[in-house]
Amino acid sequence: MATITAQASTAVFRPRAAKSQFLTGSSGKLNREISLKSKSSSPRSFKVEAKGEWLPGLPSPDYLNGSLPGDNGFDPLGLAEDPENLKWYIQAELVNSRWAMLGVTGMLLPEVFSTIGIINVPKWYDAGKAEYFASSSTLFVIEFILFHYVEIRRWQDIKNPGSVNQDPIFKNYSLPPGEVGYPGGIFNPLNFAPTQEAKEKELANGRLAMLAFLGFIVQHNVTGKGPFDNLLQHLSDPWHNTIIQTFQGY
Repeated sequence: MATITAQASTAVFRPRAAKSQFLTGSSGKLNREISLKSKSSSPRSFKVEAKGEWLPGLPSPDYLNGSLPGDNGFDPLGLAEDPENLKWYIQAELVNSRWAMLGVTGMLLPEVFSTIGIINVPKWYDAGKAEYFASSSTLFVIEFILFHYVEIRRWQDIKNPGSVNQDPIFKNYSLPPGEVGYPGGIFNPLNFAPTQEAKEKELANGRLAMLAFLGFIVQHNVTGKGPFDNLLQHLSDPWHNTIIQTFQGY
């Protein structure tokens, strides 16, 4: 937002500080308000609204008009051009964002607590080596069946919102009617309202978690350690334990 005051011989620009909306939620739109004032005319103001772009200078697709939460016009492959596919991609990104936030938390916290001695559990990159109540193949089949069942019901809810709110076995349990992707009830114990701002904050943090997950994997493949151990190593000698030395020895 900027205010421009024009006079006969000089022009003064007074930009107002703009607050970053990355983690606090951004509608993908840039609003600018310009006021013009001169000695011979009364003040006039007008508002210019432009859709945000994920890459400056690259126009956004017409089907991404900034109305969706977290819409920055990013679809270089044109996958969401079909409106029906777009509905599914919206829910897919939302669910993957939530899993990424849970996954990153589940990777980081046990590593931190194990390192400082609060608990004694395998770190995330060694969790597959531990012995459980069943073999890895058996656990994989069980998870596949359960997730397949959940995904089918989620697809039914997208095609016919509210059609799967009732438990198929225990008929007395059901979720209150709500927007697809935001079922409420036990899934929203703090009773947060699914406002546009809240949706954008969730997506922004979910996208950050997906990048963090990828960073954890790459970091472990390069150093053989997790993010917290690497952080401690860096803090022990910040001038010599850096990414530069890491890649030099890789």
